[in-house]
Amino acid sequence: MSNAAATATVVDQYCTFWVAGHFFGVSVNEVQEVLRHQPMTPVPRANEAVRGLINLRGQIVTAVDLRVRLGLPPRPEGELPMNVIVRSRGEVVSLLVDDIGDVIDTAGLELETVPSTMPATVQDVVLGVRPMTDAILLVLDADRAVDIFAGAENTGGIHDRTTQEAGSGKHGSR
Repeated sequence: MSNAAATATVVDQYCTFWVAGHFFGVSVNEVQEVLRHQPMTPVPRANEAVRGLINLRGQIVTAVDLRVRLGLPPRPEGELPMNVIVRSRGEVVSLLVDDIGDVIDTAGLELETVPSTMPATVQDVVLGVRPMTDAILLVLDADRAVDIFAGAENTGGIHDRTTQEAGSGKHGSR
């Protein structure tokens, strides 16, 4: 199979959004829909990045706050997140973002490596960058972005942060 080549070159259209001033895009092939803020049911003892569950027309969807997941500053008080509903590994997950952008076509733009100046937590979930005339698009890997559930112990991508959380959670686990 040539999964790596197909992943890196085929996608030209991205659903864009902002998180803490960073301009992200996720392949339109992975996006189910975008929604305004939705009421959420909190999940006790869940990872800090899991803000709750959303009832999406009868389907229960986990909402992952990308600010928390990426270790970015918290959303200002009173600002409600928007939902980018993505499909990842057969599941539907909501990525909580600050604002939704347009669907953009990046045909002809090269996918470049992520600058080393980006925070490591952002580098872990970005496939590359596409320089545009007025911004740099961070191409998000939706699978890695929602990988807070299994990735904490297996990939090490969020190990440091998760270790801190696990340390505080172990005391109350029994």
